[in-house]
Amino acid sequence: MTGAPITRADHAREAAVETALSKLDLDAKARLLAGQDNWSLPALPEIGLASLVMSDGPIGVRGVRWTADDPSVALPSPTALAATWDPELARRAGRLLAQEARRKGVHVLLAPTVNLHRSPLGGRHFEAYSEDPYLTGEIGTGYVLGVQDGGVGTTVKHFVANDAETDRFTVDNVVTPRPLRELYLAPFEAIVKHARPWGVMAAYNRVNGHSMTEHAALQNGVLRGEWGFDGFIVSDWLAARSTTGALLGGLDVAMPGPKTVYGPALAAAVRAGEVDETLVDDAVRNVLRLAARVGALDNAPAVVAGAELPAPLDGDALAREIARRSFVLVRNETRDGHPALPLDPARTRTVALSGAAARDARILGGGSAHVFPPHVVSPLDGLTAALPDGALSYHVGADPSDELAVAERGFELRAVCRAADGRELGTTPLPSGMVQWVGVDLPDGVSYDELHSVEFTGTFTPRESGEHSFGTRGIGPLVLTVAGRKVWEGEEGLGDSTDPFNAFFGERLERARVALTEGVPVDVSLHLTVPRLPGAPMDAVAFSLLHLGPRRDPDELIAEAVEAARGADTAVVVVATTTAVESEGFDRTSLELPGHQNALVAAVAAVNPHTVVVVNTGSPVSLPWRDDVAAVLLSWFPGQEGGAALADVLTGAEEPGGRLTTTWPVTLADVPVHDTTPTADGELHYTEGVFIGYRAWERTGATPAYPFGHGLGYTDWEYETLDATPGRATVRLRNTGTRPGRETVQIYLAPVPGIVPDAAERPVRWLAGFATAEAGPGESVEVTVPIRARAFEVWDETAHTWTAVPGPYEIQAGRSLTDRRLSATVHR
Repeated sequence: MTGAPITRADHAREAAVETALSKLDLDAKARLLAGQDNWSLPALPEIGLASLVMSDGPIGVRGVRWTADDPSVALPSPTALAATWDPELARRAGRLLAQEARRKGVHVLLAPTVNLHRSPLGGRHFEAYSEDPYLTGEIGTGYVLGVQDGGVGTTVKHFVANDAETDRFTVDNVVTPRPLRELYLAPFEAIVKHARPWGVMAAYNRVNGHSMTEHAALQNGVLRGEWGFDGFIVSDWLAARSTTGALLGGLDVAMPGPKTVYGPALAAAVRAGEVDETLVDDAVRNVLRLAARVGALDNAPAVVAGAELPAPLDGDALAREIARRSFVLVRNETRDGHPALPLDPARTRTVALSGAAARDARILGGGSAHVFPPHVVSPLDGLTAALPDGALSYHVGADPSDELAVAERGFELRAVCRAADGRELGTTPLPSGMVQWVGVDLPDGVSYDELHSVEFTGTFTPRESGEHSFGTRGIGPLVLTVAGRKVWEGEEGLGDSTDPFNAFFGERLERARVALTEGVPVDVSLHLTVPRLPGAPMDAVAFSLLHLGPRRDPDELIAEAVEAARGADTAVVVVATTTAVESEGFDRTSLELPGHQNALVAAVAAVNPHTVVVVNTGSPVSLPWRDDVAAVLLSWFPGQEGGAALADVLTGAEEPGGRLTTTWPVTLADVPVHDTTPTADGELHYTEGVFIGYRAWERTGATPAYPFGHGLGYTDWEYETLDATPGRATVRLRNTGTRPGRETVQIYLAPVPGIVPDAAERPVRWLAGFATAEAGPGESVEVTVPIRARAFEVWDETAHTWTAVPGPYEIQAGRSLTDRRLSATVHR
């Protein structure tokens, strides 16, 4: 590993690995490289190897079961974590997740995601950190160090250029060497160098014609050869397609099992002379090394022993801290001498809260990032607890969801599993109307061999009277019953999506509408006869009961919220996206907020000049009313404590600490790079080169709604002095406000125009470092920010190496990309 000293414990682990390897025959070695189920590798007792267990995801540890019986702390989304601009806070988050993993018997966390925000339309935008590779690498380094501090492995993903979801299994991302090195590989390189991750996940997509699970040049040549990575490389789930191609390309583990391209197929390929057994040995070494590091291999000292584990962390408290430190206050107008935020108790005796997401908070993204938290604090919950009795009113105002969603609020459900003869095999309570049971993830006492049907059964208590829509998602024969009446029966086949997960889960389809009365419970049931799919790579049951409440007239809902806002001292409107708009598996097609939320904000702002808007989304959305409201606060997907953190920030108990990690556009038409759709031949060309994010915005001269790095606090700062060399920048700044605060000092590097050779066609400036400073009112503080040599280098596509570009550069210190306060010239 690059730059890492070899310790006595490292030697002991390597000796244990070689001893264990020498005892394995070909079949055992091939079996070890294939998942035995959805989440684990097989145990090999003959060498003292325990089963290695992996789990999603980046903001919580779900474990191997799709159940709320063993809840998981749900931290804010990765974009939110990055918005803190604090690698040490990311490290604490990682330590908490390692603590959760150990509690659940998990050895490897399938995170972090360090792909870039190339386009704001990217479906997993919320799961990645930033549009900037340096910031992504720094936050990712902190996260990996934290998880591995707790003795749990990570898989830095998705290697590489998996920056969108459209046709993600088949797309060929065509990227020239320079942007590939300077942008997309850069976070992986930084994390390998500074955090020594124990794993990397190979992506679904192709890069320049080669599937990433078979990309020898990038996996063997760059990742292992140039960077010295000595961990294991695991495929994304179902990404491995070729036995010989994957092994020759450097893939160590094919997931999930039990049917993979490795296992018996790999042993057969060796015996047929298609691949050399020494390559199998190399892959097995990497897996055994992982096992040694996490304490799953006998006679090998774990990297972190029990007595060396970090002190236990309070999950609720840390989730709340990360949330409030991630909130980005992008607008805070001062009227009558008073800023809109924090709320002034002397001037704000009544608050009118509106927006469906204020009551039904969206705390996390969809897909592999999903976990089941022990509780959720919504904005309504948080503000109700923080404000005096009678100060808060609430009206829905507008609902972002006009589509069927997984049945959740008001439903009390359990799943009953039966054999073909009707015998009950097992039952389990459900947190919602959805199951995704894969591999061994079945209720106790249930096996796939006997399982014939699964029935969701329970009650639904409506919150509103009117016509309720019910639907299903899933394949196979389904029977839907509501209030004792069979309302639909039929069968759905596999979908035609190129994404096998989307094809298996099926479409969301409305099946019936039933008139129900508020507060009056009714029985509900959805019965699935489990389909058998010959040739399926794994055993799975996945289907959903869907629901959509009565659709009230949008104008009436808005009118109710407006009337409440008219008489309130302050109006708070929470707007949000939904899982149908923003989730894994697909990209967005628009930046518009769903439903009538924009109309709600405009109408409330028209009657209350003290309107605060909270934007509960994982990625940028258009905010056409942004200049008409008093304050705009971006809360991202804030995790289980989001509502409590929101109350902290709105009331001024805490300062919003976040800064933008990605440029926030006015409209999609303004975005310089946004295409995520491959051409007819399956290629997506990254024709923009190194110009993505703020690099592209500055090149085009377009003005975004809010620039990269932007974010306001509750105090003011004066940047007093800057002392810079090519290797560091020291900034002295003073808190000129009336309360303590934290400032994120950002350092940008800019070639002096017309002097530094521009043949490299570099951006106007780029982020070279950052640090946080804390000071009380009137206090000064000094921070020193290291500047790495790589900041002055470009990838030379002719020489195939990094090359420093000499000349004068400006070191620029400031609060954001466009709010630069001080500069100094250095020569490289």
